[in-house]
Parts: sequence; structure tokens; C-alpha cells
Amino acid sequence: MSFASPVWLLALLLVPLLGAAHVLAQRRRRRYAVRFANFAALAAAVPPTPGWRRHLPPVLLAAALAALAVALARPERTVAVPRDNASILLIMDTSGSMSASDVQPDRLDAARSAASKFLDQVPKPVQVGLVSFAATATILQAPTTDRQAVRDGLQTLVADGGTATAEAIRTGLRALTPGKGRKRPPSAIVLLSDGKATSGTDPVAAARAAGRAHVPITTIAFGTPDGVIEQRTPFGDVQRLAVPPDPEALKAIAKASRGRFFEVQDAGRLNSVYQSLGSQLGSRPEQREITAAFAGGALILLLAGGGLSLLWFGRVGLT
Repeated sequence: MSFASPVWLLALLLVPLLGAAHVLAQRRRRRYAVRFANFAALAAAVPPTPGWRRHLPPVLLAAALAALAVALARPERTVAVPRDNASILLIMDTSGSMSASDVQPDRLDAARSAASKFLDQVPKPVQVGLVSFAATATILQAPTTDRQAVRDGLQTLVADGGTATAEAIRTGLRALTPGKGRKRPPSAIVLLSDGKATSGTDPVAAARAAGRAHVPITTIAFGTPDGVIEQRTPFGDVQRLAVPPDPEALKAIAKASRGRFFEVQDAGRLNSVYQSLGSQLGSRPEQREITAAFAGGALILLLAGGGLSLLWFGRVGLT
């Protein structure tokens, strides 16, 4: 929490002064109390008053003063609000290694399911696009607010071929480029891959270009070191190939574009990362003033303290 006018917090110093005044009033009451010779008769004539009743109204009044001081300081808190005209581009690796079943049911199906859940977390005004890449990259869906169109694109993904990560990043930037004469809205890329680039140019150089364009790339290294796929050789034999992810390469891409990096080895964790990114990338922090809440609380406490004091003692005050 922050304050637009913090100088008013000095008024909180009045709270201990109010407490001291209450203590002095109680001592004065005892000092000048009327002395009765027959306390038994007094007890019979006047029902005893619980001691806590004498203290509750002043406590409520002190709390009201504290809440009022905070209200005058104009408290603010940070809230997440949807980004105006923002775009998020999902770049999905569909190379042959995405058919590995070290993540159930396989890497590609798990990634497809998590991406679909990601769409539920993105605020509705935010546009989402989809690019797939293997040996080449394809724009399956330009950024749109139509979530079903993106889901339809996810259903077309098939694992096959190599990994051209640099081309995928450049294709993603093209998909995010607005029409002539228009300014690019706030944009971000989420790139999921399970291996190092096997073709094309250096993906880190492409990531630097994205960074210069103010398009951060969040990368997700997906899969376990034990991942394997089966491939048939030209001679008809089947060979097993290890396809571990390459977290270092994806970490370098994220760093070059001023994005974030995640290393994920199971479907549950991938779902969690995607859902978290959906709300984070689709919103921006904004300071909202919450003065009314403290002012309302101060009024309620003031009325409660004054009301109880009148009800129990027939007066409003510290005694």
C-alpha cells in the first residue's frame, strides 16, 4: 500500500494521546470518587458495570481516528487491469521431438491442452495469436479476441520436422506488426519449445530484435532429460533418439528480449505457468485510491463508539 498524501499519517500520533487522556480520566474518577460508608447498600442500589464497558467506546473512537488519518493520507493499492489493445502471441514448437511421451500423453498434446487453458486466463479485450514452427514457421492465427479461432488452430498442430526457432521469432514479430501508419500495441510472445534450434540463423539475434521492438519473449523449456522418440531409418530399422530439452538456449532467448524463462517437466506445472502468464501478460498494474474504504470504516467506528457511550453512560467522551 502507498499513500498520495502521507503527511496526514502524522495524525496517527493523536491516537496514543487519546489513550493517555482516557487513562488520566479514569484516575481522576477514582481520586474524586464519593466515599460511602456502606458499600453493601451501594452495591444493592447500583448494579455493577463490567469494567470493559468503560474502555470499549474510547477504543472504538481511537480506532476511528486512526482510520480517518489513513483516509486523509489517501491510501492506494496496486490492482491488475486489462491492457488496452494488447496482443499476446503463442509460438508453439511442433518439431518431431514434441511427440516424445515423457510428458503424458505426449509433449505436444500436453502443450496444446495447457495453451487452451491459457486462453481462459487472458482478459477478453486482449488479442491472442498463434504461430507454429518446425523446420519452417506458420502463422495459424493472427492476433484476435476470438478465442475459439485460436483453439481451432491449436487442434491442427502435428509433431514433425526440425526446429527453426529464429524463423519462428521473426514470423511472430511479423504477426504482431500492425498495418501501415499504425503503432504496435503492447505486445508479448510466449514461446514453448523442447529442443535447440536445428536449422536457420541464430535465435538469440532474433530475440534481440524482438527486445529492440519492445516485444519481450517468455520462453518455456518443456520436457524431461529422459525424453526419446523413435525414428525409422532409410533401411527400415527403428532407432530411438534422445530428445532432451535445451533450457540454456531458451534462457538466452528470454534474456536477449528482456522476457522471462521457465523450465517445465510435467503437464501440471505447464498448466500452472500458462495460466499465470495469461493473467500477468494480459494486464498491467495500476494504482487505485481506496480512501473511501477507510473513511467509511472511520464513520462506522465513530458511530459505534459514540452510540455505545450514550447507551451505557448517557454521554459521549473518553470516560
